[in-house]
Amino acid sequence: ALVERAIEVACWAPNHKKTEPWRFTCIGPQTRQAIVDLNARLTAESKGAEAGETKRRQWSTIPGWIAVTSTLASDDFTREEDYAACACAVQNLMLALWAEGVGTKWATGDVTRHPNYFQLLQIDPTRERSIGLIWYGYPQSVPQSSRQPVSAVLRRLD
Repeated sequence: ALVERAIEVACWAPNHKKTEPWRFTCIGPQTRQAIVDLNARLTAESKGAEAGETKRRQWSTIPGWIAVTSTLASDDFTREEDYAACACAVQNLMLALWAEGVGTKWATGDVTRHPNYFQLLQIDPTRERSIGLIWYGYPQSVPQSSRQPVSAVLRRLD
């Protein structure tokens, strides 16, 4: 219910022409394990067996998974607008979960663009594009984070 409420909040993201391009897939244990295995294999192929196993161990501890995709519009302008809308939806989703004490991470690694990933999620890559994986769960601790001061990113014009 908590995830569904967060997805409802996500769907209120602004988007041009009201295309509502976002799609959410809640990933269960079998599909999650298949994605973990795929990512471990891809990592092993590019960085070696030890790196693949490290990635397998890390990803196997992640409790909640949501795949976010966007429908593919027929024109480039709308596709760009729809990607931006989906980014807004992801932000809404993550903030809604955090408001309930659930931590999140947005992952966009190579695995999220691999053809086998689309097969595992039963998604046609000619009709939808991957926006990423949202991992979620109750954090054991909250890491300290920082950002530049507003003065470093704000311009004022007369």
